[in-house]
Amino acid sequence: MSFNTFGKQFRFTTWGESHGPAIGCIVDGCPPNIYLKEQDIQKELDKRKPGQSKFTTQRKEDDKVQILSGVFEGKTTGTPISMIIYNKDMRSKDYGNIKDKFRPGHADLTYFKKYGIRDYRGGGRSSARETASRVAAGAIAKLVLQKKFGKKFEVIGAVTQLGILGCDTNEWNDKIINKNPFFCPDKSMIKIWEKYLLGVRKSGSSCGAIIEIRARGVPAGLGAPIYSKLDSDIASGLMSINAVKGVNIGSGMNSAQLSGEQNSDEISQTGKKLKFNSNNAGGILGGISSGQEIIASFAVKPTSSILTSRKTINKFGKNTTISVRGRHDPCVGIRAVPVGEAMMNCVLLDHYLMHKAQCG
Repeated sequence: MSFNTFGKQFRFTTWGESHGPAIGCIVDGCPPNIYLKEQDIQKELDKRKPGQSKFTTQRKEDDKVQILSGVFEGKTTGTPISMIIYNKDMRSKDYGNIKDKFRPGHADLTYFKKYGIRDYRGGGRSSARETASRVAAGAIAKLVLQKKFGKKFEVIGAVTQLGILGCDTNEWNDKIINKNPFFCPDKSMIKIWEKYLLGVRKSGSSCGAIIEIRARGVPAGLGAPIYSKLDSDIASGLMSINAVKGVNIGSGMNSAQLSGEQNSDEISQTGKKLKFNSNNAGGILGGISSGQEIIASFAVKPTSSILTSRKTINKFGKNTTISVRGRHDPCVGIRAVPVGEAMMNCVLLDHYLMHKAQCG
C-alpha cells in the first residue's frame, strides 16, 4: 500500500527510482481518439529536465520519453498508456560516503523507519526525479482538456518568489515566463534573481520558492461539494510534489487577514455574461469551479542537500555530521513549475470526467 497512483477517473501510476535504470508512468482513464505523439509529451518534459542552466542541477538527462502502449495510428485507444524514460547520467558513487547517514530535511530517516531499507542513491523513490513521470501524465491530460475546453483553455505556472525576493504579480507577463531560467513572470526581477541565486549557489546553500499556477478557460461546475472538492484535490496534487510544504487557493492564508467586505467576490450580470469584481476564492466556490481563472500557489522548501556541514545521525543511531556533495539544485522550486502545471492538468481532467459521468 505505497499509494503510487493519483486520480479517480483519470489515473496515473508512477514507478522507478532516481538512480535505477529507468522511470515511468502508466496512465489509465484517458479518453480514446485523442491525437497523441511522443513529441507532445517531450515538449513538456523539456521544461523540467535538469542541466538546462547554471541555476539547476548539472545532472544531464535527455528525459526522452517512449510510449509503449495505449496509442494506435497516432490516437489514444482508451486503454492504459505506458511510458518509459531511461536514466542516463547517474553518479551513484557521489552518495557512497553518506550511505549510512540520514540527510537532515530529506526523507532518508522516515523511509528507513517505515520500510527498514532505503535507496541512498539520490533518495531513490523520494527523489524529485519521479516528477518527470507526472509531467508525462500531465501532458496527456493537457491534450484532452484542450480538445474538450477549446482554445481558451490554458494552464500556466510561474515562480513568484525566489527565497526572500518576491516579484510583482501585477506585472505578470505570460510571454517572458518560458524565456528566462527562473520561470519569472516579472521582467524587472530576472537580473536581481540571477545575482541572488548565484550568491546562494556559490555559498553552497539553497533557497526556497513560491510557484503560482493559473488555469484559464475552465468552465463552471467542476468539482464536488464535500469530499472531492476541486480545491482539495488541487491542493492534494500540489502537496504531493517533492519538497512542497504549503498550498494556497486564491488568497489562501491571506484570507484570514481580510474583512468580509474585502474577501467577498461581488457578482453582477450583464445579459448572459457573469462578472466577478475580484477573485479571492481562486475560481472555486464550495469546492466547485466558478468559471473564473483558477489560481493556486505552493511553497517549496530549500533544497536539503547542501555543502554546509549539518548535525545528523547514522543508521546505527550514532550522532555524526554530514555535508552533501554532488549535483543539486540551489533552488529546486524552479523546476517545480512544469510539475505544478502537470498536476493541475491531471486534476482538472479527472474532475471533468467525473462531472460528465454525473451531469452528462
